[in-house]
Parts: sequence; C-alpha cells; structure tokens
Amino acid sequence: MRAGELVCIVGPSGPGKTTLPRSIAGLQSISGGEVRLEGSRVEGPPEGMAVVFQEYARSLFPWMTLRHNIALPLKQKGLGRHDIDAHVAEALEAVGLSEDHDSYPWQLSGGMQQRVAIARAVAYQPKVLLMDEPFAAVDAQTRADLEDLVLALWKRLGVTVIFVTHDIDESVYLGQRVIVLSNSPTEPLEDLAVDLPSERDQLTTRMLPRFAELRAHVYAQIQAAKAGARPGDSSPDRALHRGRTM
Repeated sequence: MRAGELVCIVGPSGPGKTTLPRSIAGLQSISGGEVRLEGSRVEGPPEGMAVVFQEYARSLFPWMTLRHNIALPLKQKGLGRHDIDAHVAEALEAVGLSEDHDSYPWQLSGGMQQRVAIARAVAYQPKVLLMDEPFAAVDAQTRADLEDLVLALWKRLGVTVIFVTHDIDESVYLGQRVIVLSNSPTEPLEDLAVDLPSERDQLTTRMLPRFAELRAHVYAQIQAAKAGARPGDSSPDRALHRGRTM
C-alpha cells in the first residue's frame, strides 16, 4: 500500500480477514512470510499504528470516562498533560462527542461507543489505522454515519487506512481500492481500483450506475472465491461454473 490510501479488504467467510490485520499490527505471530512497514519488519506492535476492533464494548474501560479512555494510550506514549488534553479534545470534537467527555461508555449507545474507539485511535495520531469490521455490530443508520465519519477523518488526517469488512457495499463506498481474498489458503484474488468520485455521500454515490457495477463485480469475485477460484483464473464466471461442476 501507498501512504495515505484507504484500502478495503473483503472475502468469503474463513479466509483470515481478521488474522490479517492482527498480523499486520504485530498482535499475532505469523507462520511464514513477513510484514513490513516503511521498509522495517514488523515483529510486534509498531509505533505509529492504531487498531479499531469490532468489539468496541470490550475495548473500552467502563469505569473510565470517555476522556480518560482516550487519554490512556497517550499516557503510555509519554506525552505531557497539556498535549494529552489537546489531543483528547480534538479527537472528541472530530467524532462529535465533545459534550460527552465526562460520560462513561456504558451510558452511551453502541454507535457512540464505537465513535469513542475511533476517537482514541485518532488521538494517538497514527500513520496507519487498521479497522477490523468495526461497524458489524451497529444498526444500518449508525453504520452509514460511521462510514461517513471514517471518510471525513481519512481526508482530514491523511492517514493510511486498512479497512476489513464483510459488507460489499461498504467496501465499494469507502475504498480507493478493494482487495478480494480467495478462500483458504488465502491469496489476493483481485486488487480492484474503485473509480468513483472522491467526494462521496450515502445517497448520490450509491445511486451511481458505476457503484452498482463495482458492487456486482466484487460480489461475483467473492462467489468465485467460495467456489475455489484462485489468482490467475480468467473470470469470476468461469470460476463459478467450475465450482458448480466439481
């Protein structure tokens, strides 16, 4: 990936969509190959990388206020009190929770808790942000709001984002590129450039004929992956046909 890109990763169930970001973040050992960040091999959690998990409720400390939840990794980073306060205030404002800074996670809705998790990652000022199916557990309206929040933060901060999702529409809506994974043993089945306008919104973008074309293409590739397609197969249709006749 190039610095500053937003890349979405999709694939069938079970190929390692969660294992991949955990390995990239140095949170899980790998059996072979290597992960490199800016030319250096990743052998543990690297500086300049933050992760937003799907289980937002488990990633927040219920006995801490939002402000203290967000400040915790900044203290571990060794920042002074003034800088911590400034980063926390900026992050809370970015996710629309400035007035809730003294609330506790259990007092908030699921969508607001996930905003806190995103704010904590933003406050850390990472170069790379990994998001592992972060909106899978929220309702459709909240999901749309959080998708737009991610796009706004990505453009504002210039951070590199790796976004893992099982939602095809979400991958096309958010990504500059969509990487489709094969079934296990996992390989990149396709690296698809998303040639939609850079300015996107939930109504206009999703109504574009090109959005429907890209969505259908990614869907076909995932179905082909389920049927056993491997990199180099000539087309999703052929892989699907092969899967039906095996």
